[in-house]
Order: sequence, then C-alpha cells, then structure tokens
Amino acid sequence: MAALVGIGITSAAGRWQYRKGATKEAQHQALLERSVLAPLPQQDLARSDEQAAAQHYRTVHLRGHWLAARTVYLDNRQMDGRPGFYIVTPLQLAAGDAVLVQRGWAPRDLRDRSLVPAVPTPEGEVELQGRVMPPPARLFDFGGVAGGTIRQNLDLAAYSREIGVPLRPLSIQQATGAGDGLQRRWPAPAADVQKHYGYAVQWFGMASLIAGLYLWFQLLKPRLRPSVPS
Repeated sequence: MAALVGIGITSAAGRWQYRKGATKEAQHQALLERSVLAPLPQQDLARSDEQAAAQHYRTVHLRGHWLAARTVYLDNRQMDGRPGFYIVTPLQLAAGDAVLVQRGWAPRDLRDRSLVPAVPTPEGEVELQGRVMPPPARLFDFGGVAGGTIRQNLDLAAYSREIGVPLRPLSIQQATGAGDGLQRRWPAPAADVQKHYGYAVQWFGMASLIAGLYLWFQLLKPRLRPSVPS
C-alpha cells in the first residue's frame, strides 16, 4: 500500500510540473505572437477576466494619475538573481477606475528589512507604455501580513476594496520610466521552463524507482529464493 501511495504522489507531482512547464511555453508563444500587434488603445483595456486573458502580453499606452499613497512593495521578488521588491502602484484612469502597474524592481536593504527604497512618483497626469500581464504571481506565504507597505502577495479583489477604487482584472508591466531608478528586465514566461521539465523527469523517475523496487522485493525476489526441501 505504501508503494502505491508513493507512486501516486510522485506521479502527480511529475504531471503537475510538466503541466506547469507546458503552460509557460504556451504563455511564451502568446507573448511572441501578441507583442508584435499594434498597441492596445486604452479605452479597449479589459474589464473582465475573459477579456484580460485575451489581452495578456499586448503592449498598451496608458494615461492617468498615480495613486502614490497606495504603493505596495512585493517582497522576495528577484531580478537577475538578486532579492528585492516589485514596486506596484495603481494608476487612476479617466474612466474612474484604476489598473495596477508593476513599475519595476529595486533591491532591498539587507541591513534593515523594514526599509523600502524611495521611488519618485510624479504628480499630475502621466503617460506610460507597458505590457498587459496577469496580476503579480503569488509566492508561498507563511502567514505573512496581508496589509501594509511591504507584502508577500497582493490579491486584486481584496486590494481594490482596501483602496476603495475598482481595479481592472490585470496588471501592467511598465516598460518605460522617467528616471525613477527602477529596473525593468522582466523575466519571460518561459525563462525557467526547463526547470519544470527537469523536476517532472525527477518525479517520474522516482515513481519508476518505487515501482521497480516494489516489483523486485514483493514479486520477483520471493520467486527466486531456492525452495527448502521438506
């Protein structure tokens, strides 16, 4: 029974990693196809999850006002292998709602983890270019603080209620800045796809090993034992 449970768990883990790798490959293909399309007009920016999925990876030009006081620093995000923050700020649109903008990345202060980098945020109307993306990816959360300036994750629906402004069901990865010092070498969706396929191979290999050991010790080896004469 234990062997069957082990085979089931490792096989399921292998399938999950394989699906994750295949999903990232599909996302990368969508990025290649949609990134060459004409920029999306601001008035056409998605208002539903279905519309947002069809617009992911499209470029877009936006005009609005930063809600600077609502800036959040997403912790434990890496760029070029360095730990730091994704800085996200809502951009108020003319329609009255807002869109969450992933403005860029900044390193964290390794001496004081409570400090956040100062990010220049101009007042008045601003224009920016970016790429339509899903909301920021969720990381495993060890029961961290859901509110505050520094957070592990950001749920769009909960954050929208928190700030009292409707948010579009997507985010924008900003491609240009105005001397704010943030880095924007955003990772491609398929940047680590081989890692997932490698994990899948390891899990499937472990499932095969468990199955092989079970067959040997439970079925084959007992049959090879010499019979004891009565």
